[in-house]
Amino acid sequence: MRKPIPPVLLTYVEGLKTHDIRKIAGTMADDLKFISATRILDKEPALKMLTALYAGFPDWNYKYREIEDRGQGNYAIKWDQGGTHSGTWAMPGMAPIPPTGKKVRIPEHYFYYRVANDKLTMIFPEPVVGGAPRGILEQIGVELPPL
Repeated sequence: MRKPIPPVLLTYVEGLKTHDIRKIAGTMADDLKFISATRILDKEPALKMLTALYAGFPDWNYKYREIEDRGQGNYAIKWDQGGTHSGTWAMPGMAPIPPTGKKVRIPEHYFYYRVANDKLTMIFPEPVVGGAPRGILEQIGVELPPL
């Protein structure tokens, strides 16, 4: 028998799909770690990153087939996501990028989540070529330094 998916993870997914930063923030533990290929973000910088994404890509959308229970409070979602760069994208630590009108689709890949005490404590996107944010920057034509 399958265990039910924790409500906090379902609320987080709904927050992403509706761009509801307050709802997303309410699902995150105060000591959340968002672990990317190049850095680890705490809760507030992770929320600022999402806020900037939704401002730059107001139609950013998420699709997935299922939430996979990986045991011991660990879950995985294989996201398909993208949108149109129709707003100014001002990622923390980067110069604002004016709208290009370009459509972006990043490669479908897993994000891993850890849930403890009814909060998300860790978010870890699978590192993939063309993933966010580098893949987004490449698709909208921003020149990047070599890897």
